[in-house]
Amino acid sequence: MPQPLVQINSLHHAYQEGDQHHAVLNGVDLGISKGETIALLGRSGSGKSTLLNLISAIDHPVSGSIIINNQKITHLEEPHCTLFRRQHIGFIYQFFHLIPTLTVYENIALVLELNGWAQDKTKSRVLDLLDWVNLTRFKNSFPDKLSGGEQQRVAIARALAHKPLLVLADEPTGNLDAETGQQMLSLIHRLAEKEISTLILVTHSLSVAKTADRIVTLEQGKLYERQGDFAW
Repeated sequence: MPQPLVQINSLHHAYQEGDQHHAVLNGVDLGISKGETIALLGRSGSGKSTLLNLISAIDHPVSGSIIINNQKITHLEEPHCTLFRRQHIGFIYQFFHLIPTLTVYENIALVLELNGWAQDKTKSRVLDLLDWVNLTRFKNSFPDKLSGGEQQRVAIARALAHKPLLVLADEPTGNLDAETGQQMLSLIHRLAEKEISTLILVTHSLSVAKTADRIVTLEQGKLYERQGDFAW
């Protein structure tokens, strides 16, 4: 069996609120193969975003380990955490998180510039991405001049720009109408497949989850893999 790209073992996490101790994750185990799409399904407050933050080394677990591409990222110290995210992870958020003072072109190019790409390679890559997401005509526009769907297309292009090993999509269709959301979901899948990126798709929507290769649900701090149809 090939080594999974992402291996999570016995992950525990909690937070303190006053004198109350709240357990969020209680022994999470998960292996994800290269190029695979996993849907992480769970109710609001179940800990889905917490798990993403641990996988991306934004936060650190109480115990357990996360290995990505044979590198153990658990308790990785700064600035190594930032460098790892910058080089290997792409993020797609519900509310886009584009930089309002940068143009569409500049929002995408920034990721490549931070990773040390040469100017000519950056330009070629950004123009290709803009063509793929059908936004070439908006390359010099600012985000506030775009619709929600157009902004999400920019965010998708930005997430895939540096050809990351892993793309983390946190409710990527949650701020869009149903039709636009379906279009964005299809685009995410196509580009992730084209770039052979592994995708973790966080959602509370079963219909969105069913577009993935596998569905896992987060319930009471543990992950359960689901097969076929089930009630939610």
